[in-house]
Amino acid sequence: MTSKFTNIIRNVDTAGLNYQLVDAKGQVVGRLASQLARLLQGKDQPTYTPHEDVGNVVVVINARHVELTGRKWDRKLYRWHTGYPGGLKERTASQVHEKDPSEVLRKAVSGMLPKNTLRQARDRKLRIFPDEDHPFKDHPRLVHWQMPPRKLRVKEPLWVLEPHEEPMNPGAYLKRYGHQLDEKERLRIEALVARDAAE
Repeated sequence: MTSKFTNIIRNVDTAGLNYQLVDAKGQVVGRLASQLARLLQGKDQPTYTPHEDVGNVVVVINARHVELTGRKWDRKLYRWHTGYPGGLKERTASQVHEKDPSEVLRKAVSGMLPKNTLRQARDRKLRIFPDEDHPFKDHPRLVHWQMPPRKLRVKEPLWVLEPHEEPMNPGAYLKRYGHQLDEKERLRIEALVARDAAE
């Protein structure tokens, strides 16, 4: 390995390690961070040993374009204390991301690594860049890595009731499947709910 790559990652033995390039564009922070933590620990390799640092170097690009689900950009808070009375500080995820586009992803990955003496070296092997430019383009062991496909749970189809059939609990049936019912069937179930409430 040339000296220019050695100077980028200091105090970490990178001999024989691959540099896995990950494109974070459009990826959800939590799902991506769990996979990056797995790569940094070396759990994707057959030589994985819990007490040894055998993980590869992970190079993340386009960190500026990661995503958070729901309203987490405004509701997720990062807190720290200055050590002085009344020194509790906090910032939203959007404020942290605006100040440093790599910090949200870095904190997420660091929080998913085991809290032991190997954590600092694994953190050093994580290199995050806000855009596509990075200094490892000419590295001979640079390997592109793709996110594995999500394993989505297949929802069972709605059991359609016959016109003469009634659910055992109309209220629970309406609450769970009401959004899938047509207007006529919904009115029928609502009438059953009203009948049970009157009794």
